[in-house]
Amino acid sequence: MNALNLDKIDKLILSELQKNAQQGVAELAAKAGLSASSCHRRVKLLEEAGTITGYAANLDRTALGLANEFFVEVSLQAQTEEAFERFEKAVQRVPEILECHLMSGQFDYLLRVVAVDAADYERIHRSRISRLPGVQRIQSSLALRTVKAWAGYPV
Repeated sequence: MNALNLDKIDKLILSELQKNAQQGVAELAAKAGLSASSCHRRVKLLEEAGTITGYAANLDRTALGLANEFFVEVSLQAQTEEAFERFEKAVQRVPEILECHLMSGQFDYLLRVVAVDAADYERIHRSRISRLPGVQRIQSSLALRTVKAWAGYPV
């Protein structure tokens, strides 16, 4: 099932699940104008098609003591498939790196990193990010405030 096969009801279901995946099937069905069994069937089809890839709890990073969020631009020494694979494999082992994106443009990767404070970020920078394989250059920016947080894809 791809975006071209999604009808208005599928899109409504997806939008509602992005807002609150804990709502019951009956509540979701009422919003979609479906019976509970019909709604459940549609959700299962969306899961089987890979449109819905999973469910998760959204946590407040500050409540976890992670007050600082950094965006880190990383350039590698070489732009080979092997260099990319080594870097990407190593990134998977660093829990403070929340996201890693291969980029086009002036740097190779953009990382989203969380830290308790500036001293913690210095530790992460020195002992984790700078030791990733093939790193040539690191440019870090502290996010001062989140103006618009990611809340799901537009459907």
